[in-house]
Amino acid sequence: MTRYIDQHKNRFGVEPICRTLEIAPSTYYAARSRPPSARQQRDEELKPKVERVHAGNYGVYGAEKVWRQLRREGVEVGRDRTARLMAELGLAGITRNAHKRTTVPAATASRPEDLVGRNFSAPAPNRLWVADLTYVSTWSGFCYVAFVVDAFSRRIVGWRVSTSLRAELALDALEMAIWARQGDTERLVHHSDRGVQYLAIRYGERLEEAGVAALSRLQRRFLRQRPRRDRERPLQGRADPPAGAVAHR
Repeated sequence: MTRYIDQHKNRFGVEPICRTLEIAPSTYYAARSRPPSARQQRDEELKPKVERVHAGNYGVYGAEKVWRQLRREGVEVGRDRTARLMAELGLAGITRNAHKRTTVPAATASRPEDLVGRNFSAPAPNRLWVADLTYVSTWSGFCYVAFVVDAFSRRIVGWRVSTSLRAELALDALEMAIWARQGDTERLVHHSDRGVQYLAIRYGERLEEAGVAALSRLQRRFLRQRPRRDRERPLQGRADPPAGAVAHR
């Protein structure tokens, strides 16, 4: 409160601000004349030490490492207090965790119609599948996971792991889901984001073959233009279950 009044008293005056805030001006003057508390005095003692440790490590230390270094030096300070002081000083560490982007929008492809209306519930199995991609940090690096979830049971019916965001990653997860559910997809709606993996022609082709409602206008136009013999020809190896599908039988 006193900080707010200090920031605006030159423009509005102390008494008008106190009248608006419904506090007595004497309260403000008493707070201003009150000596610093023991906590404030300790904070002022610790701030130079926090700055020294942070600067001495090339400005890359976060609150955790600054706190541990201060403890090694015999400074009695808590981890949360160290983080608060660093925030007040405008100090921050450097993180090694690079942000992984899993959704790359397809600039030229039209988006599929939203057949779900943000209602991710289903009255029965195989009525609504939700597909997505994510990444997982491991000791050997990042890996990407594509999965298909049945909205009725919240069960993962198809999944695939890869070290790259290739189009086959999402397609393999879809193949596993279709195989695991034994082709019961006549009244199924497929929902996903607008990433290039889900707007790929091959992905839309497989959805059409399975009778799933989730094709974009570009995918439909391509499939209509294909020769009839190509539309009726099954994909090679379609009869074989995808790798890892036995776990979901």
